[in-house]
Amino acid sequence: MDKNAKIFVAGHRGLVGSALCRKLLKDGYTNIIVRSHAQLDLCNQSALDEFFKLEKPEYVFFAAAYVGGIGLNKKHPADFLYKNVMMGFNTVDASYRYGVKKLINIASACIYPKNASQPLKEEHLLTGALDPAHDAYALAKISVIMMCQKYHLEHGMDFFSVVPNNLYGPGDTYDVEGGHVLPSMIKKFHDAKLSGKDEVVLWGDGSSCREFLYNEDLADAMCFLMEHCSANELSPACFVNVGCGSDISIKELADKVMKLVYADVPERTCNIVWDTSKPNGMHKRLCDNSRLRELGWTPRVSLDEGLKLSYEDYIETVCKV
Repeated sequence: MDKNAKIFVAGHRGLVGSALCRKLLKDGYTNIIVRSHAQLDLCNQSALDEFFKLEKPEYVFFAAAYVGGIGLNKKHPADFLYKNVMMGFNTVDASYRYGVKKLINIASACIYPKNASQPLKEEHLLTGALDPAHDAYALAKISVIMMCQKYHLEHGMDFFSVVPNNLYGPGDTYDVEGGHVLPSMIKKFHDAKLSGKDEVVLWGDGSSCREFLYNEDLADAMCFLMEHCSANELSPACFVNVGCGSDISIKELADKVMKLVYADVPERTCNIVWDTSKPNGMHKRLCDNSRLRELGWTPRVSLDEGLKLSYEDYIETVCKV
């Protein structure tokens, strides 16, 4: 990409979009286009058409999504399916019709079948039933992956997708009810520390294993792919896994987060109570990242470093508001 190329980052206020904007600015890109949801509803096709006519972006990072943890997915499956399909379909189609040179779409590792063998490979897509805890979101993400693939195969468009595992980092949503597991843990343990509570309740039994990817590593991978890779190299699937290559049990993760939060008062750590009436989700979800490594990219931020940076972000952006 030329440093002056017009780059549209859809979802620039989110966990991934904000990291992408920071990365692009750091790398010297000067013509980044952003719109808030209030300024541009990606579910509104006519509004998106007007935007593309006016701005004529050359490159698109599609990082917009309606997201949340297991609780929110179970509560609003229709919204998860409708909003994510409409935003993705409208953006991909407008990018095709208005001559975007390259588009990268962000999916999620929940697209893979619940009982697929581990680690999850790109060829496992559509080989089995989805995890019902995330099936609406997964179906939406699969649909947009397929749309990018079909626009590449039929129209020759340089559109493809990345599939990260659980994301975390600066700009996360620290929501106990609707947030993802790691930021929810940070908030729960921090609140318990401040209030003096002697226990924190977490969902499931802690046995599930997850791979966690720092959001700025994903932004780095996407910029690498935008600059050095094409859909032809990923064809016919037109997507690639992005991850760190290792996982951790939720129980081990909880112990790490608790020790981090209570580092200044280790004598006051609390008890963890596992609510086994709540779902664990998929027992294990570890992605095979060999294809991306072969293309020349590897992650930089370890889980321990990322957790420390995430907690610092929480203190700075949430606690000091």
